[in-house]
Amino acid sequence: MSRKWSYLLSSVVVVALSRDELDAELGDQLGTLCAALHHEPFDPAPFEEVGERLVALGYVNEPGLKRTVDVLGKGLLALDEFRGVDQLAVRVVGGIGALTCGFSAARARFILDQQESMQRSLLKATLDAQRDQRQSEAKFEGIAVSSTNGILIVGLDGRVVWANDAIAEILGRRPDQGTRIMELVAPGSVVVFREMMEKVLAERDDFEREPMHLLRGEDDLARVTLTASLLRDGDNKPSHVLVVADDDTELALLQGELRRQSLHDVLTGLPNRQFFTTHLETVLRRADPALGVTVFQLDLDAFGLVCNTLGGRVGEKLLQHVGRRLRAVMSREQAMVARFDGDEFGIVVENSATTPGVATIMAAINSDLAEPVFVDDHGLAVSVSAGVVERPSPDVEPTELLRMADLALRQAKKDQRGQWQLFHGNQDTADRRDAALAVVMPGAWEQGDIGVCYQPVRSLATGELAGVEAVLHWDLSDRCAELADATGLILPMGEWLIRIAAGQAQWWRQRGELDAQFGVRLTRHQSTDVDLVSRIGKVLDETGLPPRRLTLSMPVGVLGMSGAVENLRTLADRGVRIALDDFGLGPRDLAWLTELPVVSVLVPKDLVRRQDMRSAALVPAVHDLGVHVCVDGIETEDQAQWWAEAGADLAMGARFGSPENAGDVLKNLL
Repeated sequence: MSRKWSYLLSSVVVVALSRDELDAELGDQLGTLCAALHHEPFDPAPFEEVGERLVALGYVNEPGLKRTVDVLGKGLLALDEFRGVDQLAVRVVGGIGALTCGFSAARARFILDQQESMQRSLLKATLDAQRDQRQSEAKFEGIAVSSTNGILIVGLDGRVVWANDAIAEILGRRPDQGTRIMELVAPGSVVVFREMMEKVLAERDDFEREPMHLLRGEDDLARVTLTASLLRDGDNKPSHVLVVADDDTELALLQGELRRQSLHDVLTGLPNRQFFTTHLETVLRRADPALGVTVFQLDLDAFGLVCNTLGGRVGEKLLQHVGRRLRAVMSREQAMVARFDGDEFGIVVENSATTPGVATIMAAINSDLAEPVFVDDHGLAVSVSAGVVERPSPDVEPTELLRMADLALRQAKKDQRGQWQLFHGNQDTADRRDAALAVVMPGAWEQGDIGVCYQPVRSLATGELAGVEAVLHWDLSDRCAELADATGLILPMGEWLIRIAAGQAQWWRQRGELDAQFGVRLTRHQSTDVDLVSRIGKVLDETGLPPRRLTLSMPVGVLGMSGAVENLRTLADRGVRIALDDFGLGPRDLAWLTELPVVSVLVPKDLVRRQDMRSAALVPAVHDLGVHVCVDGIETEDQAQWWAEAGADLAMGARFGSPENAGDVLKNLL
């Protein structure tokens, strides 16, 4: 019998025992059970211990218990050694019930999702006892009383026949015999309960299981999962319904806490982006149509510097401080403050007639955060930059609204810190158009829609040709290089531009058609590229263009970035002429000329059009350093004359010739 038990058990469970070890273990347990059946008076405790031992063997699940009950229920009654034992069937059924209780109690100590398995085991044991003993309530009660689950036996008329202590704890009272079970069900669950009972009585499945609410006292509800199954009498006819209530109150609390955690930032306790986005959808619908809402997306300035110098722990405490201060500042408004990823926060304000303006709110936030706070003995004060969307359309999607705020934030942080920027729809339209062009640019380049054009650089004093500048040309945009720089495409495309320009210059030189200086402007991305020097060297080797004939212009704004100055010095050492683009003629820009091997500077178009005498006064200072001044964007003769009188050396722009392809530009250069 023990070998059969071992064989059937091992076919449905996984335990850390070999087959021989399992045979021996179950043989010992069977001996314990047999001894208990012989003992006078009969004590079911050893059966309960065997049930616990089954769980201790390993992953013995409900199928394992079923095989055990089948083997013991049939096998113990059939053993010859028990012939003549008084009330053998009663002892076996009681013992199996105790074994099931022991198994269920041990299984209950596992994680919450094991609860359902224990419940099915309890039902199975109960049904076995009822079938074998023809509804022996006295023996069933021994199992039910020890259960932590509420158990009700209900007549087919819907009235309670019997209830255990556990159901009294769930309901706050013990149902009287004869109470209609519908009186225990909360009104909101009556329909579900009635449908469940109809299915049970219709015998569609072995049992039905549904979550619902029961009435707890006079003004409270108990959240439970009810499992109902049909009981039969000795003639196998339906007699009662067994209802088992699993109290889900603690589970509901746990689920509520997990849900709260899923919607809140663990570090600051603020709502997270998911919660904020959902809340946005609600407030957009309910906001005052005239006043609307205002959405802020905030970013801590120099937060990375704090973390890199003082450590992540200080950074986390600083984020907690900022979260508390933001809530305090916004406490007088109907507002939600949330923490997004990293050092970004979000605020949505439901505007009222007394809500301050955006400038006032931002000033209050930065003023509050400017007060130093001591974190691990470090006095810290921070500022925030912000993107703001004021009174958006109530029909806008929350994700789109956050995109708008993020776009405005990037604009606010573009050149400064501690600033805020309102979202502008017109700017967004232009940015989206540029972004769409940037996305399709690789395909346009591959198909030959992007080419190289050349514009003349002339002497302001004599009008003679001083050089040629090569630029990218695309019919769809006059900002081709900027768009390519934004996506990173400028690295291969910029190298291609220099190769085409150098090759064209060498071709003209070899044919004796043009031997002039060729210039190419580098973008920010190109200027800091670690491979810039090797790219230029490879192009010069392939085309044979002398390095002194190539002028590369770097934006003056990149000189403070890592790698830019090193690239500039190395290229100058190799003979390439270096110019500084977007040169503002200010003291800071002039300082670079004393440190770097620069031959010329390019004054930007907006400064050229402004014709500011203060800028013109600095031209001699540039000359004193041995550097030429080239003005970009000359459109009229008056502009050309003004800058010539100011002392500028070179000029380019529509007045001296627009960019043209290689075939056409040569006709107009000389």
